[in-house]
Amino acid sequence: MAVLLSSLPAGKRPSASVSVIALAAAVALLYFGRVFCITVVISLIIAVLLEPLVVLGMRIKLPRPAASLLACLVALVTVYLIGLGAFTQISNLREDLPAYSARINDLVDAGAGQLDAAEKHLVETFVPKRFREPEPGPAAPEPVSRRKRTRVIVEPTVPPPIQEVRIHPEPKSIFLYLYNYIASIYDVLLMASFVPFLVYFMLSWRDHFRRSALSLFDPSDRHAAGKTWQGITQASRAYVVGNFLLGLILSIAGCVFFFWIGLPYWLIVGILSGFLSLVPYAGLPLAVIPPLFAGLAVFTRIPMFLAIVAAVAVLHLLALNLLYPRLVGGRLHLNPLAVTVSLMFWGTIWGGIGLVLAIPVTAAIKAICDNVTGLQGFGRLLGD
Repeated sequence: MAVLLSSLPAGKRPSASVSVIALAAAVALLYFGRVFCITVVISLIIAVLLEPLVVLGMRIKLPRPAASLLACLVALVTVYLIGLGAFTQISNLREDLPAYSARINDLVDAGAGQLDAAEKHLVETFVPKRFREPEPGPAAPEPVSRRKRTRVIVEPTVPPPIQEVRIHPEPKSIFLYLYNYIASIYDVLLMASFVPFLVYFMLSWRDHFRRSALSLFDPSDRHAAGKTWQGITQASRAYVVGNFLLGLILSIAGCVFFFWIGLPYWLIVGILSGFLSLVPYAGLPLAVIPPLFAGLAVFTRIPMFLAIVAAVAVLHLLALNLLYPRLVGGRLHLNPLAVTVSLMFWGTIWGGIGLVLAIPVTAAIKAICDNVTGLQGFGRLLGD
């Protein structure tokens, strides 16, 4: 908001204190209204992705509302099929959980034994014998006296122990637990229920919103506003489509490798590993977790786990260095410093989902700055 205020003419610009207050108010609005803001941003991105389907429906003589409804139905059916496949795989995995649990317990016990052995070896190597704690040996036999001596032992009287009284709270019912859990995520579920309706109205009323938004500007500024609208749309679509294609390539390559080595649940593991690899900065460790967990029940040799880690790391590095600049990076034109700072900022404001939305939101801000005369310096600052 402070950046937008700085684009006003020199005579109408507010003071620095007003700009700082406006910036603080904008950050507070983004933080305290994060559920609402995240819902709107996600709906906008989905609407941008579905716009080509709407255009395709309009080419076959469908009115825009009908084409928008058809696009939303296609998206919902796709999400349902993906969820059904994931649920089937997870149901099969639930039957094998005892085997995974036993394997994890064995690994933990073996690791604890190795740690104890290593600690004992270090103590024997570096600690002198005189400083070590004596090891307990067999107890020495008591000497047998020649004469029996009668000893009278007077035991001190001990007062009877005071009984401790504890008050146990009444156990909560399962309905109360469910209520507390649902109440904790009620806001998220409520806003998520609005996403299909928001996407439909954004698609069906797109032309009306665009004309109304452009009418808010002076005639001399409408061309720049139109270019800004187009830049935001292109940046959002380039980021989401590019990342989807990149995740699809990584998923296919991972599925082929995991199937070749005989990894169970190779399909869902390959898809999870491929798309988790796209998470900024934390992608590689996240992508390694699913195949390592799936291999616990079938692999016993460490070289197999090392091969899995090496394969995921190679795919991750190849994707970031060869495919990402061609599919995503070349269209956004954001420099690495701006990307890092945006990840830190949006991750702090919006949490984990902020890390996912940070780059498209920053690319949209850059598109605004590139097309507004007073903000082009900020666009160059964000650009590459």
